[in-house]
Amino acid sequence: MADGYFDLRFYNIIVLGISFMLIFTAFQTCSMVEKTVLDSAAKNENFTGNGYTSLGILYAVFSISNWAAPSFVCFAGPRVSMFVGSLFYFLFVLSFLKPMVWSLYLGSVLVGFGAAILWTAQGTFFTINSDSQTSARNSGIFWALSQCSLLFGNLYCYFVFKGQSTITDTERTNLFLALSAAGLAGSLCLLALRRPRIVSSDDALNLNASVARSPDTPLTALKKAFALMKTKEVLLLCLMFAYTGLEMTFYSGVYGTSVSHNLHFGNNANGLLGISGIFIGVGEIVGGGFFGMMAKKTNKHGRDPIIVLGYVAHIVAFYIVFLNLPASSPIEDTLGPTYITSNEYLAIVASFLLGFGDSSFNTQIYSLIGTMFPEDSSAGFAIFKFMQSVTAAVGFYYSNVLLLQWQLLILVISGTVGIAGFILVEWGIAHVTRSGYEQI
Repeated sequence: MADGYFDLRFYNIIVLGISFMLIFTAFQTCSMVEKTVLDSAAKNENFTGNGYTSLGILYAVFSISNWAAPSFVCFAGPRVSMFVGSLFYFLFVLSFLKPMVWSLYLGSVLVGFGAAILWTAQGTFFTINSDSQTSARNSGIFWALSQCSLLFGNLYCYFVFKGQSTITDTERTNLFLALSAAGLAGSLCLLALRRPRIVSSDDALNLNASVARSPDTPLTALKKAFALMKTKEVLLLCLMFAYTGLEMTFYSGVYGTSVSHNLHFGNNANGLLGISGIFIGVGEIVGGGFFGMMAKKTNKHGRDPIIVLGYVAHIVAFYIVFLNLPASSPIEDTLGPTYITSNEYLAIVASFLLGFGDSSFNTQIYSLIGTMFPEDSSAGFAIFKFMQSVTAAVGFYYSNVLLLQWQLLILVISGTVGIAGFILVEWGIAHVTRSGYEQI
């Protein structure tokens, strides 16, 4: 009976990864091309909405909603919560079929709320289906599967937008019809998730305390989130959580826009936007797969070497971007000076490094939260997403006005501080055996 129980948990991780792959094939592709698509709509249709503002609103609402999300997940359960949250993503992508200012910003508000529900429920469901021995493996598998989302939509963008200086109405309609279909398929796929069976063995229950103990009421869930936020370890981890929001803003919105705005790339700039997104996805998948395979060594030697590896990858990527792209490229089309001749291959290398580094941070954060807070996973993941979304919103707002070098400087400083905070927490619990963490 125990074997079937653990097989079912692994099945759930696979289905969860596939579902998120489809949902975020729609949403991540949408967010990466949003600025470029809306700029083209402004030229062709006098559209006045702003992509960075839309994403800023989205993450601002996301950050606030994270405090209500644990209560919602407690009330509805993680599977229903994920399904409801995913439908908001579907509606947001669907709104781009005919861009209108009111629907753009209303959709941003709705998907911000839906994102808080989706990710908090996902973290809870992940913890229910993992234990201290499988958490690192499962986080790598889930991340590798979900980040395949960056491949398909961006591959489409590359072949359709290559050689195009603007994006036509027909091209936009075809793209967002395909993305909407993918998002809806991902939502329906969530219905295939199954509730893990609780076995009578005490060992099985100890491996997964969150199945046996969950918040009694939605109010209890909210109180636990606030209480957890006050602990020294979580406050240190918040430094890392904050950095993941800023770097997510950069790789998911700013970098692709900067590449497409760099007129040194000529008519290939919009096509290179798609290739850039693909190689960010390749970096995410390679990182997630590699770190999943390294799970046993992670349990033995700690997560800090992987976090440092991701940090080095990002520092190298930032330096390449600094040399390769004009300072004003995040904001406007430009032929501004660069420190080296703009090189398409270097732009792709930077994309891969951005994705690889991001996967190292997220896989280790998921593993750490799932094992440190098995009984308060909703609260732990809500705090993670709260900090991440707050800084993501800040990042999208300053992306409208700050030149590239200042955005990169913010990333370097926040990344250095965040890595230090994560390592201090990791070293602080190093005395606990790697087969299981004590709850803070």
